[in-house]
Amino acid sequence: MRSHTVHAVMAVKHIGRAKSRLAEVLTAEQRGQLVLAMFADTVVAVTAVPEVFSLTVVTPDPRVAARAGELGAHVLAEPTGAADPLNAALAAAARDVRDRYGPVALLAVQADLPALRPAELTELLTAAPDGARSVVIDHTGTGTAALLVRDPTAALDPRFGADSARAHRAQGAHPLPGHWPGLRHDVDTPADLAAVRALGVGAYTATVLREFGLTDPRSDPVRTVC
Repeated sequence: MRSHTVHAVMAVKHIGRAKSRLAEVLTAEQRGQLVLAMFADTVVAVTAVPEVFSLTVVTPDPRVAARAGELGAHVLAEPTGAADPLNAALAAAARDVRDRYGPVALLAVQADLPALRPAELTELLTAAPDGARSVVIDHTGTGTAALLVRDPTAALDPRFGADSARAHRAQGAHPLPGHWPGLRHDVDTPADLAAVRALGVGAYTATVLREFGLTDPRSDPVRTVC
């Protein structure tokens, strides 16, 4: 049986600059708390997958770095001066992983997937072909939730950002068709927030939403990680 082992990488920008499209429902302070909570729930889900050997997080934000370290991730400072900070951060994380572990498979995952279930990542790793580049397209049909490179010598070469699904497909990534709503649903808008609430978010996100008065503990499901 082939090994599904991968090394995961994430990038998170300054909390104070994140999720501006949620301004109509959350204050700047609340958006920062939500970003940190969603990140923590994503880390918990990713690291609960036995096939994920390590997680490396790149961030310039000390609060994110502290939380990542508390949750067992390896933390790197964000590279400075990059024209494309997100993809430069992910590429730096990928190089760091291979400097430490040698030629390994790489999985880049969005950091705002509060409804992500470990089983979804497990199914992704089972479905993705060896020696290939695979992409999980997000719920909008244009973005990227995850990028998997199963060729241990190929560069990650991330193209996250506007229309990233098309960019990743253009570089040879095969779209994976699994029904993985928690993996495909990142949060940028109030509608996204309502959607992940319906799916069931992790404990960190559920706590802050309850504090904000945006969730009903009697009816909103809560994601559990076994």
